[in-house]
Amino acid sequence: MSVEFTDDDEGKTVVDDDGDEVGIVSEVRHGQAYVEPDPGITDKVKSKLGWGDIDDDTYPIQYEQVDGVTDDEIRIERV
Repeated sequence: MSVEFTDDDEGKTVVDDDGDEVGIVSEVRHGQAYVEPDPGITDKVKSKLGWGDIDDDTYPIQYEQVDGVTDDEIRIERV
């Protein structure tokens, strides 16, 4: 699935193919989503407000991992 992420994806929950939460999208930059694994409530609120940032604890979602995108979550599969 070829996906270009937008600012609307910030704050979405990222789940694996078993439906387990693996993190949230903390920021989208140039169509690339960055995931913060196991964030706290403060990080979730910051992401929803567009105050996220990319640091050593965030990881890009690889396009080939994306299995689906809904209004609330991004589903990834193991590659």
